[in-house]
Amino acid sequence: MSRPLRLGFPVKVMGRPDLKSQDTRRWQKGPHLKCSLELLDRVLDYLAKEKLDMYRLSSDIAPYATHPGMPQFHSMVADSDAELRAFGAKAKALDIRLSFHPSQYVLLNSPDPALTRKSIWDLSSQAEMLDRMELNDEAVMVTHVGGVYDDREASRARWIAGYEQCPKHVQRRIVLENDDIRFSAADALWIQERTGVRLIFDYQHFWCLNPERLEMRDTLERFLASWPVGVRPKIHFSSPRTELREVKRKITAKERAAGKGAKKGELLKAPVKATARIKTVLLPPIWTGHADFTNPFEFATFMRTAAGLEFDVMMEGKSKDLSLLRLRPDLLRYAPDVAARFGITQADAAALAADEATLERGVAAEQEADVDEGMQLAAE
Repeated sequence: MSRPLRLGFPVKVMGRPDLKSQDTRRWQKGPHLKCSLELLDRVLDYLAKEKLDMYRLSSDIAPYATHPGMPQFHSMVADSDAELRAFGAKAKALDIRLSFHPSQYVLLNSPDPALTRKSIWDLSSQAEMLDRMELNDEAVMVTHVGGVYDDREASRARWIAGYEQCPKHVQRRIVLENDDIRFSAADALWIQERTGVRLIFDYQHFWCLNPERLEMRDTLERFLASWPVGVRPKIHFSSPRTELREVKRKITAKERAAGKGAKKGELLKAPVKATARIKTVLLPPIWTGHADFTNPFEFATFMRTAAGLEFDVMMEGKSKDLSLLRLRPDLLRYAPDVAARFGITQADAAALAADEATLERGVAAEQEADVDEGMQLAAE
């Protein structure tokens, strides 16, 4: 192994609320990629301080760069060439692996050719940023197959057609991930055999959608083999939510008048007052949802299943960097053999204990759906 395996997290820095991941100003204020890069420079410093060496950039760091109705922003990426090159150089000097994960609205298999063209434009912009950062082929853009549109086979074939329309600099950066409710690992492998696109193995998605009953170790090996020699693959890992879900539901005027705000069999967070218009219903978990933190025993078991394989791991716990600050000491405590694969040793114990002590003073978790949660949450 040339270097320890990396652990990373996506976008928002929960451990430092003062650190922003992109320029979020409205278009009237003239937001710019250059401003996002200034903000992200501080994020790189935080990552280096905490020894977190992989990070997913927000897909919105270049605001309105591909907005069809705002041509004044279209040259933003090219105009930021020097800043992108400097940011990329800093990331490389710190050995921090970067990536993008375009939103669920970027679809190469849309039946609407206009949406496919717009999606290719979005991908081209993000690939151009990675190119101008002068990053190697480890810096990728993670995509999903997209919608089924009532015809799975046609949708898979349409993804291939969309991929073939992409410019070469986009094809160089695209990687395809198995998802949790539509296109399985087998679907991703089917596409890979016909295109050569690299694959991202998502552990939780594999459990949620594997109708072909593929074996995990064999499937993981096949996904990793899609990457060229000399380019380290990466995978996604998350634990499922297990707690009760809190769902807000309206109480109609008719229900209030009849005194039926609480229906038979409903599990409520609190008693419903006679005048209430909203009630909070408690429902079982949906296993596609990401937990705030990673179950260390589950992760250690997976890593032992993957013994001898080399890949970096994007951890998708909803508490973002905080989930890593907790996972690392957990691995050192419960699975030192796995911790060692990530370069975590007893020499790090004091620093990791300090991280744990900070977490015990109170933390938060992201409430918004992650990009990989958007599909199943929309279906609720």
